[in-house]
Amino acid sequence: MEKIFKDYLFAKHILVSEKGEDANAFETLFAIANMFNIRIKQGQALAEREMIEYISSMVGKDVPEPFYKGFPESVKKLSADELIFDQLVHYTVTYGFGNFSEAGHSLMEEQFERTAFKENADIKDCIILSVKDAEEVLKSAVNDMFLSTRPLNPSQYDMLSAYIANYGYRPDKCASKNLAIRLLAEKRDVYYVRFLTLSDVTKLVEEINYRFYQNTNVKKLNLKNQDRKLIINVLDMIFAGYEEDTDTTRQYQQVRNCFERKAVWSGLLHHIHYKPKNDNGAEFVKLMRGDGNFSIYSAFEKAMKLGLTGDAADILKEGKGSGAVLRNLDYIISRCPDEESVKKVLESISTENVMILIQLLIKYSAALRSKTLRTFTFTKYEKLKVHPETKEESARRKTFLSKAVSDMLKGFIGKELEKVLKNRLGKVYIDENMKNYALPVQETASSGGFGVLAKGTRLHIDAFKKLRAFTYWEKVDDIDLSCFGLTDDGKRIEFSWRTMAGQQSDAITYSGDQTSGFKGGSEYFDIKLESFKKKYPDVKYVVFCNNVFSRLRFCDCFCKAGYMLRDIEGSGQIFEPKSIASSYIINSDSTFAYLFGIDLEKNDFIWLNMNKDSYAPVAGESELTFLVDYFFVTDVINVKSFFEMMASEIVSDPTQADVVVSDTVNESEIPKGCRLIHSYDFEKMTALMG
Repeated sequence: MEKIFKDYLFAKHILVSEKGEDANAFETLFAIANMFNIRIKQGQALAEREMIEYISSMVGKDVPEPFYKGFPESVKKLSADELIFDQLVHYTVTYGFGNFSEAGHSLMEEQFERTAFKENADIKDCIILSVKDAEEVLKSAVNDMFLSTRPLNPSQYDMLSAYIANYGYRPDKCASKNLAIRLLAEKRDVYYVRFLTLSDVTKLVEEINYRFYQNTNVKKLNLKNQDRKLIINVLDMIFAGYEEDTDTTRQYQQVRNCFERKAVWSGLLHHIHYKPKNDNGAEFVKLMRGDGNFSIYSAFEKAMKLGLTGDAADILKEGKGSGAVLRNLDYIISRCPDEESVKKVLESISTENVMILIQLLIKYSAALRSKTLRTFTFTKYEKLKVHPETKEESARRKTFLSKAVSDMLKGFIGKELEKVLKNRLGKVYIDENMKNYALPVQETASSGGFGVLAKGTRLHIDAFKKLRAFTYWEKVDDIDLSCFGLTDDGKRIEFSWRTMAGQQSDAITYSGDQTSGFKGGSEYFDIKLESFKKKYPDVKYVVFCNNVFSRLRFCDCFCKAGYMLRDIEGSGQIFEPKSIASSYIINSDSTFAYLFGIDLEKNDFIWLNMNKDSYAPVAGESELTFLVDYFFVTDVINVKSFFEMMASEIVSDPTQADVVVSDTVNESEIPKGCRLIHSYDFEKMTALMG
């Protein structure tokens, strides 16, 4: 089995046996447990020696040493002057003399003697499957990906693309237009045209423009002949389909949707020299080149300007569905003259789109925390775009929702969601701790890998543990791990290579700013939560970030990030695989990533895992306050409450369930035909939200 499939499955806690039963299985199981604290709960007889090397490569193999070899204890003994001197000498040698032949180390710290690792580390459960069974898991995951309306993150898409190439897979359904468009653009397989409508063609052009030519301006095209031929073929297929389609109303709505990008269409048709092959195509070309504009949004805006909010909502609903009304709800509601008008708009909405309802429920719950200035975020091309609202923009803003209205909207959306989800599943068993896990609502800009969970997921940190954040890299000179403390009033304290010389303490310890050559470098932070809270009492949250100082993109080098939970009185190596909670590759087309956070009040680790659309070489200027919204996601909706809404009955015995939602139960412990869903089974959850 190819490595891309093995890596994907390992993130699901699955190892793949290619040999079958092994005579040395017991020794392998012992080694895996001893080296990595991994317990094999199923398929023990299939354990093979190659798995030891494989696991080592996934959680951390030959990890470069940090700048301070005695991290963290020896670092605490150094004065601020010694720390600065160390760094100045280091920078002079590496950058000034260009010496990247080996990783530089401290000149000031004393020799530090290590003791054997004797810390308590959490056990991680995995299973081993044969290749045949593993292929069934992959097939099921691919099916679920096609049933989800959400765009995929890079690791999901790469696996799905490889699966299609290796197994000749073609889906019967594809709920995500984004996915169908990307597959059509990259594989040039017109099979995926069946999942698209006419207005999706300009999105296909955008996809080709970006993926192959790194151009984000669809109005400035310089496509190759093979691209033009593909687009012409797609248009011809769509217009040919119109001749067989008796639903003229649907055709009319599809054409109306194209008026929203009429200028783009006009330029595209000219660029590809499109010559229609039937009357449907000829009529469409004439409309796109004419003077009229019959777009649904144009009619919607006319009604809004006249103050006819109810009519405007009906226009959107009829032309684009209830989902479009929900996406424009702030705008419509803010223009309603009275409460009766608000209720009229809400009463006209009915949708089966679970994903939109969940996103709006989270949005209006965040709005109840009433921030003066908003931060707008959205994802495109697997990167998060962030725009903090300026005071000038806020002053010009006309869309204001009071707390009372936001509260009403939250209640309405919540009831709609419960109505749509009710009795979707049969008997369901749910682990109590699933209330701490977030739903994978928006993971497009996330990295995938071992230990990765949905953003907003909370994991409690024991009082006797410290959190060790890490990053390490190859094929690039310098990547920086940084940490920021956030207060309730939005102020922040920076802990990074620029500030840590004067901030090293028992509360927070930094390994030094490592610079390196091709062989790689590493950086670490240790935080003792109780000590940190005493030293920085105003700080409520902590956020970790990664950025490529060398100005390369993450996808141009090799970078891993993650965290360990270590005993307060640590021992052993700095990088200890037994204590790894997560280790994942950052491989985005950017230089900046938000990693994870800490809620200091509750001692909770919180997943963020977002690749930002940024090429900034330092972390200090990045917007962070909007991230606090993700800290409250599980208070609004979580894995437990989501499955409770769908269950016809909650049962206390997994053997009596039709669906089991648990990280502790495995397949061998439940009846045949029972569906098992783990906290990291994003595809299964998003398929249910489709």
